[in-house]
Amino acid sequence: MNFLPVQDQMKLIKKGSEEIIPENELVEKLEKSYLSGKPLTIKLGCDPSRPDLHIGHGVVLRKLRHFQDLGHQAVLVIGDFTAMIGDPSGRNKTRPQLTLKDAQENAKSYVEQSSSILDMKSLKVEYNSTWLNKMNFSDVINLSSSYTVARMLERDDFTKRFKQEVPISIHEFLYPLAQGQDSVELKADVELGGTDQKFNLLVGRDLQKSNGQSPQCIITTPLLEGTDGVEKMSKSYGNHIGLHDKAEEMYGKTLSISDGMILKWLLLAADAKTEVVKIAEKNLKDPNVNPMEIKRDLARRVVSLFYDDNAAEKAENYFNTIVVGKGVPDDIPEYSIKSEDLVINVIFNAGILKSKSEARRMVKQGAVKIDGKSITDINTVIKPLKKQILKVGKRRFLKVIN
Repeated sequence: MNFLPVQDQMKLIKKGSEEIIPENELVEKLEKSYLSGKPLTIKLGCDPSRPDLHIGHGVVLRKLRHFQDLGHQAVLVIGDFTAMIGDPSGRNKTRPQLTLKDAQENAKSYVEQSSSILDMKSLKVEYNSTWLNKMNFSDVINLSSSYTVARMLERDDFTKRFKQEVPISIHEFLYPLAQGQDSVELKADVELGGTDQKFNLLVGRDLQKSNGQSPQCIITTPLLEGTDGVEKMSKSYGNHIGLHDKAEEMYGKTLSISDGMILKWLLLAADAKTEVVKIAEKNLKDPNVNPMEIKRDLARRVVSLFYDDNAAEKAENYFNTIVVGKGVPDDIPEYSIKSEDLVINVIFNAGILKSKSEARRMVKQGAVKIDGKSITDINTVIKPLKKQILKVGKRRFLKVIN
């Protein structure tokens, strides 16, 4: 395998990374890899606690792709077993446990959605239930003996909960040990994770030392704030952009971020080159440049990254016509009704929104229109007429026919 010179590899590896622990060891590993022609094993673990991924997850997935582009072996570890424990990172209470069946069902979509970023031909996908499920109680005791309670309480979330007398279940202590065992099983050279995963990644490094392995290097990536610019991107906050969102949804949602988030999104969400970010930073300081133009460039880059340039152009045209021009798309889904029904039911049954509670919320906010007229009463009914246009939010349309 012919690799780029180590300094060139490090330039890409550092791009968008928060911390490399320790950097000198990573350089040594890369140098050995360069001389031997043997790729490094790069591990990224993700727990399928929910069935969908967003571009916040895409930040660390993109870093894994960087290593693929450099010729190294990427391993995506699906934490179907660790998802049953529940990652305590950043939690102020015990996370609900999943069944193995639920976790494995969610995992199917994780791998599919990751394909929009990763090179699936060279990617190795591992499920940590493969080895963790085989451990007996003696193995668990042996694993637990490698770490102390004092070390576990060093992590911020455990410390806060302990001081506030919020219960910490014993099984939560096992989570970082189980994740660390993944690194031992895979003999990982490098493990990736968000900044909230730093403690877990360090545990993996320690366990490898205990098992006589060369300890993995750690690379953390920043957590990406969502479209609200405040909370980290999460579906539960309603500030996310899904990896499988339609191109026009992705474009429109990106335009909704605050000006203060443009540079961070360019670097992390759009994976733009450093030079592009520097130009954008300069333009944002120029009073003659409208920040919206920079944001439009960002939105095009985000869509192009997950789709292509053609999709980005169409998404921008859609935004100009539908959102700015307040027009109606030519090609919108149709839904037939034979008798009058609640608008909320129509929205849900037609698949425009995924829950009736979300439909009620949109109606109450005045975000639902029938033939251009806004409605706010959740008991509003729609009658079977020849054709009516139902608009939900800024970008969702439905042609209701009888």
